[in-house]
Amino acid sequence: MMKKITISVAAIVALSSFGFAGGDIAPAPVMVDEVDNSSFYLGLALSAVSTRDADVSMDIFNGKDGQDRLGNLTFQAGYNFNKYIAVEGRYTTTIADDDSVEMDGWSLFVKPQYPVTEDFNIYALIGFGGVSMDPAGNKYVDVDDSGFQWGIGASYDFTDNIAVFFDYTNLANDMDGIYWDGALQVDADAFNLGVTYKF
Repeated sequence: MMKKITISVAAIVALSSFGFAGGDIAPAPVMVDEVDNSSFYLGLALSAVSTRDADVSMDIFNGKDGQDRLGNLTFQAGYNFNKYIAVEGRYTTTIADDDSVEMDGWSLFVKPQYPVTEDFNIYALIGFGGVSMDPAGNKYVDVDDSGFQWGIGASYDFTDNIAVFFDYTNLANDMDGIYWDGALQVDADAFNLGVTYKF
């Protein structure tokens, strides 16, 4: 019995000495503060826009009956909560047209995003917005409606503050309007190339 007690005490003393002497025990992990990736940003883009009857397919490069091609200027303001999620607002207005229609639009998006590399990001846009179309030529058109909007895109950071982006946005799908020869439903899509500045 005495022999067992002596061995147990010796084992405890040996373990205690090993712990206090340092041994090979790894040090406790040190907590590191997470990097703050939140930021406010502003942006400006040139937009190639297709507005058309809902039953006409989009062709941004060629004119076709039932479609108007517009050149728009798009302004954006957003806030990155972190590198994975942001909210963004946009306003677009026509600066060049096919002499038929001018369009203004607004959008509010939730923006899930994913950093593929340190400088290259992909993202989606999911939200709600409104579109209004007015005549730019001798044909009567009146559209003023709102609904679900979405988009996809990518951005590249040239510096810590400046990035370029390219995206596609679906601004209108079967929105109600009036054309010179009766009621119609309208689709509108935009391809946007722009730059953002992060504060």
